[in-house]
Amino acid sequence: MKNEEKKEAFREFMVRKGLKSTRQRDVILDFFLSSRRHMSVEELYRKLRARHPGIGYATLCRTMKLFAQSGIARDIRFEDGQTRYEHRVEGEHHDHLVCTGCGAIAEFENKTIEDLQKAVAESHGFIIHSHRLDLYGSCAKCCEKASASGLKTGVMNIK
Repeated sequence: MKNEEKKEAFREFMVRKGLKSTRQRDVILDFFLSSRRHMSVEELYRKLRARHPGIGYATLCRTMKLFAQSGIARDIRFEDGQTRYEHRVEGEHHDHLVCTGCGAIAEFENKTIEDLQKAVAESHGFIIHSHRLDLYGSCAKCCEKASASGLKTGVMNIK
């Protein structure tokens, strides 16, 4: 779904719910759709506030929840406990690499992993309705910094 389609989907959702379209919601929507990062409400607020000081934190929180309810966004909670929002694309699935050092989040898709998950589920007579895979570790930049400072970056053995 392209940004214009997401805007239209959100407008239709608002009409169905009997909610008003406001200039602040439109600004937040445009800003969110222009971002390609997984951002927390706090991050969004800091960035929005610089350009639009009239937008309040509570308005942003409520609007982000509406985006998730409408299906144009998905809220995700990683190990750090912060809720972040990402674009939701119908029919698309991806997983996450999360750096525990700097907080960077990278998305990836891997057909082999998806096939293995399906095979494991089937072998247990289990039907998957949804799933999520988040891998936590150190990104290349953090590994490089650790290596340069003489720190060891261990590899966790998964059995």
